[in-house]
Amino acid sequence: MSEPEGAAPAAPLRTLIVDDEPLAVERMQVICSRIEGISVIGTASDGQAALRLIDALTPDLVLLDLTMPETDGLTVARTLGGRPDAPAVIFVTAHDEFAVEAFDLDAVDYVLKPVAPDRLQRAVTRVVSRRGERAQVPALSQWLDEFWVPHRSELVRVPAAEVQRIDAERDYVRLHVGAQSYLLLQTITSLEERLDPERFIRIHRSCILQRIHVSGLRHEGLGVWSAETADGEALRIGRTYLPGVKKMAGR
Repeated sequence: MSEPEGAAPAAPLRTLIVDDEPLAVERMQVICSRIEGISVIGTASDGQAALRLIDALTPDLVLLDLTMPETDGLTVARTLGGRPDAPAVIFVTAHDEFAVEAFDLDAVDYVLKPVAPDRLQRAVTRVVSRRGERAQVPALSQWLDEFWVPHRSELVRVPAAEVQRIDAERDYVRLHVGAQSYLLLQTITSLEERLDPERFIRIHRSCILQRIHVSGLRHEGLGVWSAETADGEALRIGRTYLPGVKKMAGR
């Protein structure tokens, strides 16, 4: 990102690396040395040491491993969550199954090991961008505005605004984004509680639609109704959810 003409370059992000594997710490130090905008100010090998160093060094960014003995990365992030001056957190892990828990912890990104330098660079760019956004936005929404989903060898962010439909598949949900879909380990009921009801509506025990994706309602007879979607599908509305769908349509 280029600086405006005449502006002083932004100070590098003062960064703490937290990982219980010495080789992983060493690799992260090497990668960080090649990324513009990062200055590593310390390392920690467990969660408690990380919290002490965060108090002492006040870093701007923590590259945080998830699976550590005793105090793990999720616990560290939860502890930081209540602090007004908390550093930005990028989770760095070999496990993609913790992405759902990360939803609630306001982490900036979730990078899978082995870490690719360009992937970490993108995450750091997000930190810089979010710092600018927070200077303008007084409060974060209580609703999910993005998802982290496993895709090939990494986790990608999917904006909630781009999700047209969510289907239940046992303990998973499938997010439909245009011609693509992504599986996420999350039940549809627990996910529904985190979705903005002004944006999403549940039409069936196994289906949630983005409201603007509903193009009409159709009465099939015998009290059965379907929701017609913008791409031409007709999805049956469950009897339990029919009153809410009709209310959305002003009926």
